[in-house]
Formats: sequence, structure tokens, C-alpha cells
Amino acid sequence: MKGRLLLTLGIAGTVLTCVVCFTPAAVAVLGLLGLARWTGYLDYVLLPLLALFLVLLGYGWRRRRWGARLAKAPREGTAWQNR
Repeated sequence: MKGRLLLTLGIAGTVLTCVVCFTPAAVAVLGLLGLARWTGYLDYVLLPLLALFLVLLGYGWRRRRWGARLAKAPREGTAWQNR
């Protein structure tokens, strides 16, 4: 379950960060709120956040994939392991 949660969080965070990072949505929202002077610092926050969510996505995908491999592997004490 943890692998699936990490994968879902990674996908959602990556998509949300990409929408905010690669479109002028964040600039428009900050301008409407009167915080337009913060737009120069968005790259310092959004790009590391995007990298974090991509790492989280990769880790969740790998953990889920590894869990599927372990589920297919033979259990301890089987004849396969005693060879």
C-alpha cells in the first residue's frame, strides 16, 4: 500500500508542479493577490519541488514494481531454494 501511496503522491505532485511551473498560472495568482514581487523567486521553489516529486514518483514506482516481483518469488523453505 505504501508504494501505491507514494506513486499517487508523486504523480499528483509532479502534475501540479508542472502546471504551476510551466504556465503563467502562478504569476497570475500572485499578481491577483498583490504578491507579484515574489514571482522572481518562483524558480527557486518550484524547480526543486518538481525534482522532489519526480524522485518520489520514481521511488514509489520502483517500490511498487519491486513488491510485485517479491509477490511472484518463491517463499522461504521451498524446494526451489534448497537446490
